[in-house]
Amino acid sequence: MRIFLAGVVALSLAAPACAQPSIDPRAVLRAMEEAFSAVADRVMPSVVNVSTTPKRGGGPSSEEIPEQFREFFEEFRRRAPREARATGSGVIVDPNGYILTNNHVIENALEITVRLSDARKFTAKLVGRDPKTDLAVLKVDAPMPLPAATLGDSDTLRVGQWAIAIGNPFGLDRTVTVGIISATARTRVGVATYESFIQTDASINPGNSGGPLLNIDGQVIGVNTAIVAAGQGIGFSIPINMAKDVMRQLIAGGRVVRGWLGVVIQDVTDELAPSFGVSEREGVLIADVFPNGPGDRAGIKTGDVIVEFDGNAIKETPDLQRRVAAVSAGRSAEVKVIRDGQRTTLKVTVGEMPTEDQTVAEAGDDTWGVQVDKLTPDIAQRLEMSGADGVVVTDVQAGSAAEKAGLRRGDVVLEIAGRPVRDVAAFYRELGAVKPGDSVRVYLSRPGRDAAKHFIVLERPASP
Repeated sequence: MRIFLAGVVALSLAAPACAQPSIDPRAVLRAMEEAFSAVADRVMPSVVNVSTTPKRGGGPSSEEIPEQFREFFEEFRRRAPREARATGSGVIVDPNGYILTNNHVIENALEITVRLSDARKFTAKLVGRDPKTDLAVLKVDAPMPLPAATLGDSDTLRVGQWAIAIGNPFGLDRTVTVGIISATARTRVGVATYESFIQTDASINPGNSGGPLLNIDGQVIGVNTAIVAAGQGIGFSIPINMAKDVMRQLIAGGRVVRGWLGVVIQDVTDELAPSFGVSEREGVLIADVFPNGPGDRAGIKTGDVIVEFDGNAIKETPDLQRRVAAVSAGRSAEVKVIRDGQRTTLKVTVGEMPTEDQTVAEAGDDTWGVQVDKLTPDIAQRLEMSGADGVVVTDVQAGSAAEKAGLRRGDVVLEIAGRPVRDVAAFYRELGAVKPGDSVRVYLSRPGRDAAKHFIVLERPASP
């Protein structure tokens, strides 16, 4: 009976609506059509095609990478390994010729070519790149100001709003697709260190990387970056507000400066929470503290759970990473921790994150032909490793000293010359101390079915 009455009420409420003058559905569709076309017409000239001539090499084939690690490197970083061709997209953000794109589009480039919508081609200069957000800034010198896109405000985005993507998927220049904002602040995608992605179902394919994601007003709200290869309608874009800050620093100084606590962190799982006196999924657990680092000097200890930083509640590791990175080096911030079940407030002077292989000027030592990244707890879990010490090899150039010594992508370097390697800076510092023609002992762990720890010897090539 209740169901019947509810139906009667619903029908009675709907009746007046039926009596109202009907809206022409074709007029609504035409208005939407016009809005999408207007955005495409306005922004298309600022979208560019990015081609690269790759450096020789690229390490082993995907079959040589441990299965559980293969997806991490290959799913989101597919690129042409041998010949110059369109590898991605970009968007002009300044009439003076500054172009925003993804780091993975140009990370192995020997030469970068940018083609505009009017077919003009320019050789681009790499202003700077930031692997931690997968962003890069290029610069072309044109005789006249270039058409630049308008940057929006990604902090105001709402789920369900229209999203328009423009790029060069599979070399199909300036393809326009339409969808909605499916989610915001997506983390743990596995593409970059600092993640807070916009998720969209606007079609994104290989080649869209670096192109703009737009709102209905034609403003850039994101930089298209990654897809879930096994899914449909699941694409990710870097929020433009994050990109603005990175771009500003790269243009100003060629590198990105971030705050640093000098701690190793991990999530508080349901199993760990009771033993540390916190609620499930509350805070971030300190797994290690670097001696004499900012956290150590502030009194942070292994086993502390950070639940608040600089007035912001902390729920998971990406929260703390982003909050700390956004603080200027030298500024003080309050840190609230739970230690042995008791809440304690500490004051930390945030340091500057040590320089890593993330800028043009400081791109590591190419002498060895190897690139590495920090081994985070998340990557360690993917590799089925019990700890998170060392650095992980992300690229080995063919014919390089690293390849000759037997290094592979996915290897975890634990020690160099008997000294622990805890971060990327330490890795390059230890290798930089080796003189031309000398060799150094490297202790590493190789994940996979044939997992084992062993030594190799790296020989530094003699100076030409």
